[in-house]
Amino acid sequence: MPGGCARGPARLRLARLALVLLGWVSSSAPAPSAPWSPTAAPLPAHPASARPPPPGPCPAPCECSEAARTVKCVNRNLSEVPADLPAYVRTLFLTGNRLAVLPPGAFARRPPLAELTALNLSGSGLREVRAGAFAYLPGLRQLDLSRNPLAVLSPLAFSGPNASAAAPSTLAELILNHRVAPQVDEGDNRTFQNQSFEGTVASTLRAGRALRGLRRLELASNNLLYLPRGALAHLPGLRYLDLSNNSLVGLSYVSFRNLTHLESLHLEDNALKVLRNGTLEELQGLPRVRVFLDNNPWVCDCNIVDMVAWLKETEIVQGKASLTCAFPESMRNRALLQLSPADLDCDPILPQSLQTSYVFLGIVLALIGAIFLLVLYLNRKGIKKWMHNIRDACRDHMEGYHYRYEINADPRLTNLSSNSDV
Repeated sequence: MPGGCARGPARLRLARLALVLLGWVSSSAPAPSAPWSPTAAPLPAHPASARPPPPGPCPAPCECSEAARTVKCVNRNLSEVPADLPAYVRTLFLTGNRLAVLPPGAFARRPPLAELTALNLSGSGLREVRAGAFAYLPGLRQLDLSRNPLAVLSPLAFSGPNASAAAPSTLAELILNHRVAPQVDEGDNRTFQNQSFEGTVASTLRAGRALRGLRRLELASNNLLYLPRGALAHLPGLRYLDLSNNSLVGLSYVSFRNLTHLESLHLEDNALKVLRNGTLEELQGLPRVRVFLDNNPWVCDCNIVDMVAWLKETEIVQGKASLTCAFPESMRNRALLQLSPADLDCDPILPQSLQTSYVFLGIVLALIGAIFLLVLYLNRKGIKKWMHNIRDACRDHMEGYHYRYEINADPRLTNLSSNSDV
């Protein structure tokens, strides 16, 4: 039939179109993914997202984390810095080792450790840090040298590869807390005991422009008796200074005038007895500073009148209400802010500690005297014999003088005495 014949080709065309559409859908659908296996080759990365070549291997005695950019070589008894540190390291821990000496170029590597920003060398037995030791660390920002028996810290330790003090270091934080007393080995010709740690630190801080970028300096728990003159003169950008838990008896040699950016000054747990007017004026002239003065043995006499008046007016001293007198005994534990000029006089009575010292000295002298008397008593016979011998010798000598006097006084014996030896 004509109508059936007409519909036949139409149906055939529709069937062919359906088959074409079905093939196109099946070819564009994603293929099912095969299960992952360790041996499966990774897909090639897009050129735009290509990664740098894989880093070098981790040193054998260390633990490395590429994700955290951290390398830890802790308590491994290392005598030198590992030579094969990975280039990606940003934080390096070398604590608890036996490095002893850090030579020039101790961190010189190829490729250089350009990413290293934090270096911890605390408790590594360091006695000597030589010139250029940190020269090849262009990005170093934080350095911890605490708990080391440091005897020599070269003023050029933070300078460039040519050991020149002209180029400033990138260092922003220097931590030198709790220095351990150095021990001199037998056969070591270098004498470290006569070198002052105060002088060593001052020489390092005054080394030209090397540490002009320093922002944080920690010198706590080092038994410092004083800070040498000009020790802080080349640190104009300093913001945090920790001098706590030392033995500072005064700040006469220290100048804070150029530390205009200083924000925190920690002077707790020292031996400060009074702050003089020059120091008070300099501290008051710093616009941002906060000062901490807790646990110092303040002597409340006529010399502290100006400091008490300054404390009542200033707002830069944190916790000033807790500051109390330590001497004299009659003023012990009295708050400095509650004192008036009438309460402060220079009483000649010594503090209790000095009184105790003099009593102890008297006891020692009395003991020495008793021992001396006991020795005399035990040797009384020998001493008596010695005294008799001295007496006899003196008597014979005096008799000889008396006899010569009688001869010289008698004119009849003048010629005889001149011609003969009587």
